[in-house]
Amino acid sequence: MTAAVGSEIVTLTSFADAKDAYRSRDLRQSLYDEGEVVMADVLVNLHGAEHRDRRRVENTLFRRDVFERYERDLFPGVTARTLAPYIEAGGVDLVHLGHELMLNLAALTAGVDRPEGTAEETARLYAYMMRFIEGATLAHSTGDKVAQAAAVAQALEDWDTEFLAPSIARRRALPADEQPRDVLSTLLQNQDKLQLPHHVVRREVAFFLLAGGHTSATAFVRAIDHMLGWFEARPGQERRADDPLFVQRCIHETVRLNPSSPTGRRRALAPVRLRSGIEIPEGATVVIDLQAVNRDVTLFGPDAAEFDPDRVLPPGVAPFGLSFAAGMHVCIGQDLAAGVVARPDTDPDSHLYGLVTGAVGQMFAAGVRRDPANPPQRDAATARPYWGSYPVLLGGNR
Repeated sequence: MTAAVGSEIVTLTSFADAKDAYRSRDLRQSLYDEGEVVMADVLVNLHGAEHRDRRRVENTLFRRDVFERYERDLFPGVTARTLAPYIEAGGVDLVHLGHELMLNLAALTAGVDRPEGTAEETARLYAYMMRFIEGATLAHSTGDKVAQAAAVAQALEDWDTEFLAPSIARRRALPADEQPRDVLSTLLQNQDKLQLPHHVVRREVAFFLLAGGHTSATAFVRAIDHMLGWFEARPGQERRADDPLFVQRCIHETVRLNPSSPTGRRRALAPVRLRSGIEIPEGATVVIDLQAVNRDVTLFGPDAAEFDPDRVLPPGVAPFGLSFAAGMHVCIGQDLAAGVVARPDTDPDSHLYGLVTGAVGQMFAAGVRRDPANPPQRDAATARPYWGSYPVLLGGNR
């Protein structure tokens, strides 16, 4: 732990302190303070009773039976249809594919209809989602933040007109027993409890669209990158990609090493004393250094900074570290994206693997491999460690 005297910034680098901070009710989310144009009043930014009430409502959607329907009935076909033209073409950019693929999931979950069902319509929704992602990560932008915030605000208005308003109208016209299982329907059906104005509903649905489309997409790309490197260093083990339990461990290890945000941030609403004795004054900003926390050698071993899907962990430590946070703000879509952590007695036939696991497994079944003529490039538009492009080849033998 380090503290900057006078600036009221407390940085936490130990796993125990970070977990303690995430569970403190006097530390409020502040990671998206500069991204309020799209993130104000959304679930992840709420605190106290507001957060509890909305989480209770939305938890009715994020249940195992819903996740099983997506994972077993809906998403395998979506993935296969999305991949088909790229397999035929012999290659794709993983960054684009990841966002296109996860957009299909995110639209279903968020409740954004695409009545035309055309590639052009999906491309327009994709452009909106990418703009919303830009708004949510505004604090890390290397460009003109004022101009970007204005562009994001306009995109929200345009997206509302084209996609959200018609989706709301369709749900209001449907009888109760025909309502889709998605965030938008859940919010509309619980308006008597939540009393949300339209602009909050708009941002909440946009948030689930960007969160489902972006965080899963980045994990998808990074997992394939890690796995390709791991297999290259271990010739003959490529067939382990046929085992979904192994692929899921690769997803968890990827998320541990590469949390969707490298830091968590909280603002102290009152003085807080962590169990380790660290004192956090009221008004201080708490920075949770997830890169350090998730590479704690006392928990993850001396090679904690390396990718190892066969890593053995101590009891009570999740294989993905604290990348999904903890306490009241633990990620609501964690099991949908990454599945349930397997145990020694897990039945592979009934296990929930997560949608990213399924998508990555299909990529290796399609013979994914790096394109030696086109190396991947980092994204220079953000300080976050994202890939800007990642060309791969598909088809042929692994």
